[in-house]
Amino acid sequence: MSKYSYSIHVNKSGFTLSEVLITLAIIGVVAAITIPTLVQNYQNKAWSTAAYVFERKLTEALKTMNTQQTLAGYSRTFDFVNELSNHFKMNKICKNNDPSCFNDKVYWGATAEEVDMTQIRKAEQLGQEAWGTETIGVQFANGVTGLIAYNPGCTQDPYSNQVTGTNCLAILYDTDGFKRPNTQLKDLRSINVKSLNGNDCALELDGFCITAPFFPDPLTLEECEAVKDDLGIKYCSYLYNDYWAGAVKACGGVDNMLTQEHLRKIADFIYNTKTDNYDYNLKMDYDKVAKLGITLQSTGWGDCFSLWSNEEYEMEVPGRSYCQDRTDYMVTARSNLHGGGSYQAFCLSKSN
Repeated sequence: MSKYSYSIHVNKSGFTLSEVLITLAIIGVVAAITIPTLVQNYQNKAWSTAAYVFERKLTEALKTMNTQQTLAGYSRTFDFVNELSNHFKMNKICKNNDPSCFNDKVYWGATAEEVDMTQIRKAEQLGQEAWGTETIGVQFANGVTGLIAYNPGCTQDPYSNQVTGTNCLAILYDTDGFKRPNTQLKDLRSINVKSLNGNDCALELDGFCITAPFFPDPLTLEECEAVKDDLGIKYCSYLYNDYWAGAVKACGGVDNMLTQEHLRKIADFIYNTKTDNYDYNLKMDYDKVAKLGITLQSTGWGDCFSLWSNEEYEMEVPGRSYCQDRTDYMVTARSNLHGGGSYQAFCLSKSN
C-alpha cells in the first residue's frame, strides 16, 4: 500500500494592532458625531408626540364640557380648572406661585430667556391683556404639568361640533413635567400664550419673528365698528361675530398681522420644500408643526390647521390652510366669519 503525504500551504492574514486601533478610532469618531444627533432627534420626536397627544385629549375634554354646558361662565381660573379635572384627570391643582405643580423656572422665546414662573400670576403675563384672571398650576395624571389662565369671555354652544373650547384658556405646559430642559419648542409648549412676561418673540422664522399662535376671540359688529379705524380694518362682518377682526385687535392692528407671504414661508417650513399658493402631494412635518405651537384639528383632509393673514377685501378675508398633504390659499366670506373660530393667528413680534 502506498502512502501519500499531502502538504497544504495556507496563507494566514489578519489585522495588525495598528489597523485595529485605527478602525476603532474611526468608529468612535463616527459614533461621537451621530449618536448625539440620533438621541436629540429621538427626544424631539418624543416631545412632539407627547404634545400632540396632550392637545388631542385636552380638546376632547373641552368639547365634552361644551356639550354639557360647563365650558363658560366662570370668573376664576380655579373654578374652570376644577371642572376641567372632571374630564381630564389631574393629580394636583396649585396656586400660581406654588412650584410643586409647575416648574419655577422655564426658558422662553427665540433667545431662551429665563423666566421666574412664580411671578407669572395673571393672564396678562401670558399675553392675554383683557382677561383679568389668575393663573393656576396643574399636575395632570399623564405626567404633563401646566400653568393655566381662563378666559371669562369664552362662549359655548352645545349644539355645535365646531366649538373646541381652546379659546377658553391659555396654557403653558411641559410635556415631561419637571424634567429638564424646560425650554420652549422643546419640552415646553403652549396654547394661546402670545407672550411670556412681555417677551413675545416665540420663534424666528426665515428672517421674521412671530408670537406664539392663538385662537382669537371674535368681535361683534358694534365692537368692530368702534375700533376698526384705529386698527386699520376696512370692513366689519355685518351678520356674525368677526374672528378675523378679533385677531387684528389681539395683534394691535393689521400691520402687525402676518402677510400671505409670511404664511407661504410657514408652508415652506412645515413641508420642507418651496410651496405655491395651491400645492398638493406634500408631506407635513409634524415635528415642525409642534415647534410652531400649532393646534391641529381633524378634518376630512386629515390633520389640518388654518391661519389668518392681514389682507381683506369687501366681502372676503384671505387666509391659508395647511393639511397633511396639501396647502391652499383660501378666502372666507365675511358673511361666514362665524365659522372662523377654527382659524388660528400669529402676530409679528414687536422685535421685528
